[in-house]
Amino acid sequence: MLTKTKPYLYPLTFLIAMSSMVGSLYFSEVLHLAPCVLCWYQRITMYPVIVLSLIPMLRKDEKAYRYIIPFALIGVVIATYHSVLYYAVNWGIRPDWVGPCVAGVSCTTRYIELLGFITIPLLSLAAHLAILCLAVFSRKLAKRAS
Repeated sequence: MLTKTKPYLYPLTFLIAMSSMVGSLYFSEVLHLAPCVLCWYQRITMYPVIVLSLIPMLRKDEKAYRYIIPFALIGVVIATYHSVLYYAVNWGIRPDWVGPCVAGVSCTTRYIELLGFITIPLLSLAAHLAILCLAVFSRKLAKRAS
């Protein structure tokens, strides 16, 4: 049963994951921006979080963080790598380690740069970090309650 101290954690996680999914689909399906390999990996870690954060709201499961944390953590790692690679290449540093970015669409293609630095990889990193923080906070509250 969800306690009165955190009824907002899973709905907020759901909202972040859902807006990330809608945003990524908007970029690819409406704006026709082809996702790179790393973008696909980040989508793979984000989309299940929608269902995983919806389940505790319906079933009152206090321990859904167990399933959300691994997805968010893997997403943070991939999004951090993607962001570092993007900024390194676009700021003139040419690393030899381009990883999966040699197949298909380049992972360093400039599509969107809001305010000169907010990119799609950075938006993904922020969403994954926010979800990770909410899940860890939920875990701490669940441990404290038991």
